[in-house]
Amino acid sequence: MFANFDFDVIQRSWLYLFTTGMKFTLLLTISAMIGGIFFGTILALMRLSHSKTISFIATSYVNLIRSVPLVLVIFWFYFLMPFIGAWVTGASQPIQVDAFSSALVTFILFEAAYYCEIMRSGIQSIPRGQVSAGYALGMNYWQMMGNVVLPQAFRNMIPILFTQTIVLFQDVSLVYVLGSVPEFVTVASKIAQRDGRLVEMYLFVAVVYFVMSYGLSTLVKKLQDKVAIIR
Repeated sequence: MFANFDFDVIQRSWLYLFTTGMKFTLLLTISAMIGGIFFGTILALMRLSHSKTISFIATSYVNLIRSVPLVLVIFWFYFLMPFIGAWVTGASQPIQVDAFSSALVTFILFEAAYYCEIMRSGIQSIPRGQVSAGYALGMNYWQMMGNVVLPQAFRNMIPILFTQTIVLFQDVSLVYVLGSVPEFVTVASKIAQRDGRLVEMYLFVAVVYFVMSYGLSTLVKKLQDKVAIIR
């Protein structure tokens, strides 16, 4: 089966793949995770708002994003962002937007919808008695959220947040469709096409993703056990 398998192409390329492709993938994943959790938390608070208008806006956004394939969102932002930027700034020509910025904005806005639902369930898991106690102590809404609810919600949701981040890490490979982003799969594909070794490179990519995703999932499971003990 492996008689014609060229291990040498992997040996020649693995360092470049990790220092360029995987570095970009991890940078985009971590940046999108931070931005997604931040805006996802805001969306969760909006969905739980007593204002029907604010709740409707957040709910509509979450339902819209979760109903659209990610690859389409990547395409939309990459090709429409220059025209949207020109419209916002009043420029006569489309604004140049680099592929990384476009991909980062796309993943933040897309993942925020998923992190929103995670945070919403985390906030709703906090007993209402603690909320009432916070108000009884004279806290306003934001003080109660910042000091009582959100710290506990984040702790409860840490395993699920990291699980969603693993999914995000895998989804970053979809920027391969843009072709101009030095992401792990994109770099591996270019090497495969250059050397005519598609089987070797794509198998190597699959093994790398499996090992990293499985390893991270194992760490999340251990983290979940520790959080459960604390709780």
